[in-house]
Amino acid sequence: MTGATLVAGNGARAFRAKRDIVLPTVIFLVFALLPVFTALTAEQYLLDSATRIMVFAVAAVALDLLVGYCGLISFGHAAFIGLGAYAVGILSAEGVGDALVALPVAVAVSMLFAWITGIVCLRTKGVYFIMITLAFGQMVYFVATSLAPYGGDNGLTIAARNTIAGLALLKSDRSFYYFTLLCLLATYLLCRALIVSRFGRVLRGARENATRMATIGFTVRRFQLVAYVIAGGLGGVSGFLLGNSTEFVSPEYMSWQRSGELIVMVILGGVGTLDGAIIGSAVYLFAEEWLSRTFEAWQAIFGPLLVLVVLFARGGLIGLTAQLRRRFGHA
Repeated sequence: MTGATLVAGNGARAFRAKRDIVLPTVIFLVFALLPVFTALTAEQYLLDSATRIMVFAVAAVALDLLVGYCGLISFGHAAFIGLGAYAVGILSAEGVGDALVALPVAVAVSMLFAWITGIVCLRTKGVYFIMITLAFGQMVYFVATSLAPYGGDNGLTIAARNTIAGLALLKSDRSFYYFTLLCLLATYLLCRALIVSRFGRVLRGARENATRMATIGFTVRRFQLVAYVIAGGLGGVSGFLLGNSTEFVSPEYMSWQRSGELIVMVILGGVGTLDGAIIGSAVYLFAEEWLSRTFEAWQAIFGPLLVLVVLFARGGLIGLTAQLRRRFGHA
């Protein structure tokens, strides 16, 4: 190994270490200061858009834990969002509107579903895992459409946002925005802590070579099941936030198209980065909103753009940044 190679390797590691600190700090600082900007400019739609981005970013970060660090491509992750949202909606319809009840129930229901289905799904690999998660996701979708007492196909309107210990702390858009930001920050820190722990090292090792990890004594499927259940619970948090944000619950929240959108967000930002899941969510949702206003068939434009990102930006937008740095940094 030459000295130039060593220097380049050390520089790359230093850049990644700096990025791991600077990038998330910038992301959460921007989110924290955005309400101040909207208050000064009266651009309320930015606050609404940012809230929506953070709601789906919670689910995207959880999905990145599976896709990027476990190598498990789940095409049914939206089912957890739907379960969390329906927990809020059904409890509200039954007269229970406190977040201290609704949030734990949303998480518990999603984790229970993840545990039951994960036991089956993790017996498969590759495309079979993708298809069986899709099948379970569609099963929950059709169950939701058949819930006639709770709206069925038409969905369910929530009378009001959840209270906290009986206090309407989430009633205003600004307070709900900061609550959503707190949930996103907690999700990010939890996933980051898991990744750098021994648990995360086992997951990454199993992603690279499951047989080798099993040979040295790790029960790979058990570790993957725990990660799957955690990701499901975080999806339930996203569903809780989505139900309270829109004050409406629909079976469409758990459709396979929504699961596909979450995968696109993760790929767009950069698989296996966590930061990329947040950035990918922001770029995807802003692009969707802008293109849908400008072009009727906006998917026909966004699709080729995504293909270009996948082909020429290995590692998504995070990877593209690193590529540009290497190219122009050594020019």
